[in-house]
Amino acid sequence: MRFARFAIGSTIGYGIVTDDGIRAMTTTPFLPWQETDEVFDPVDVRLLAPVLPSKVVAVGLNYADHAAERNKPLPSEPLLFLKPSTSVIGHRETILLPPQSERVDHEAELAVVIGRAARDLDPDEAGEAILGYTCANDVTARDLQDRDVQFTRAKGFDTFCPLGPHIVTDVDPSSLEISCLVNGAVRQSSNTKELIFPPAVLVSYVSSVMTLLPGDVILTGTPAGIGPLGDGDTVTVEVSGVGALENRVASR
Repeated sequence: MRFARFAIGSTIGYGIVTDDGIRAMTTTPFLPWQETDEVFDPVDVRLLAPVLPSKVVAVGLNYADHAAERNKPLPSEPLLFLKPSTSVIGHRETILLPPQSERVDHEAELAVVIGRAARDLDPDEAGEAILGYTCANDVTARDLQDRDVQFTRAKGFDTFCPLGPHIVTDVDPSSLEISCLVNGAVRQSSNTKELIFPPAVLVSYVSSVMTLLPGDVILTGTPAGIGPLGDGDTVTVEVSGVGALENRVASR
């Protein structure tokens, strides 16, 4: 099942993506819901970020080849940092390059969307707390990341967490092709089977630190191939079985 969050006129809602269009739901995927008889043509709606999380928990160095390109040792446990909810944008919204940075990079990632409140879950319980998956771009001001002691500024600018286009529930995250294209040229290409810590382990680990709430997002890490974005670029994150997230890039 694919859930879309969309706007039509002044109305914002959730719907189920079908072959016929987007069928409106009575509430959200995080509450008891029913389908309605209202179906929208995708060309008539504007897709929004599929979720507005209370927090985005990101994981660093979760692919060995990315750790190698950053000249970092492999972590013995997940390396966590937070991106603010205000960094979230949706499919085809614009990534804004901040004047404080001279190099802003793309980072293609598989994102986990939490479906219910979760605390202290074992890895074998983690799947019960996962609603589904979406594509993510952990946009990073690389020069600021290298300069600062921690990642808050480099990862936290407005528009630095594109998510979308949909939440997909019926996908096995263990072996998904993941790629990033900039202006049609492939920059990153890997598979989630290369993750050091898979999604269930990450959900368990994060839930041992902080309570996860419905709609929260965990970014599972990026593979090698990170590179800069420039004014006028189009960046696309593709995850097989999940979708393709496209964003334009512009200077502020």
